[in-house]
Amino acid sequence: QVQLVESGGGLVQAGGSLSLSCAASGRTFTIYTMGWFRQAPGKERESLAAITWGGGTTLVTKSVKGRFTISRDNAENTVYLQMNSLKPEDTAVYYCAAGVRIRRLGTNAEEYDYWGQGTQVTVSS
Repeated sequence: QVQLVESGGGLVQAGGSLSLSCAASGRTFTIYTMGWFRQAPGKERESLAAITWGGGTTLVTKSVKGRFTISRDNAENTVYLQMNSLKPEDTAVYYCAAGVRIRRLGTNAEEYDYWGQGTQVTVSS
């Protein structure tokens, strides 16, 4: 089993920045890919970014590329999502996820095996 705990969400003014953290525990050695997703009210879950745990290869969704950056700290078993130039449309619940079966960077939520509880990000205008 893998447990994921997100932190760092909150209320921020438009144009500001937030850094989200996802701490992994349990059988972390089985993780191949970590991803960040978000879901706004009435919308589908949206893929934001992914990173390979071992190599650090990253993929960022085009819609947030240039504003969001994914990174990891293997020593702390933690992945991060740095979000800059936030907009009200970024308001959503943000989730981290771990993939153990896939052996590539994935943007499909159905490919991920473990999920955090989510952290609320609210961007005010």
